[in-house]
Amino acid sequence: MASYSDRDFMRQAIDLAERANAAGEVPVGALVVHRNAIVGVGWNQPIGRNDPTAHAEIVALRAASARLETYRLVGCTLYVTLEPCAMCAAALAHARIERVVFGAWDPQAGAAGSALNILNSPAMTRRVDAFGGVLAEECKALLDRFFAERR
Repeated sequence: MASYSDRDFMRQAIDLAERANAAGEVPVGALVVHRNAIVGVGWNQPIGRNDPTAHAEIVALRAASARLETYRLVGCTLYVTLEPCAMCAAALAHARIERVVFGAWDPQAGAAGSALNILNSPAMTRRVDAFGGVLAEECKALLDRFFAERR
């Protein structure tokens, strides 16, 4: 079950997704929280950065690691508007993120239980607690509008 703070942080991730949308990127936003403080933010930027790894989660992880001056983000939670893909899920596990809270499920490419379950795969040396569906309707609506406008 989502807590008040989960929904509050997800609303901030939705604001970040709007930044991606304004830049013509797929509207996904993410933030990293440590001890109830935001330590890293990101939104999708692969087109603008010419970087296929510039997903919202990766951008937020890089910012949090720089701020905390460590690549081990122990005790941190990542909030993201869309279920992480395989690349992002593996990065979250390697960063030692404790918990991932996401909005919309991604049945085609989600790696937190939809298409794959990398976050809790026995093949991974680290497992990440994942909780999906927080403000899912709002997160999905952003994506639906974005893709409808491009069809």
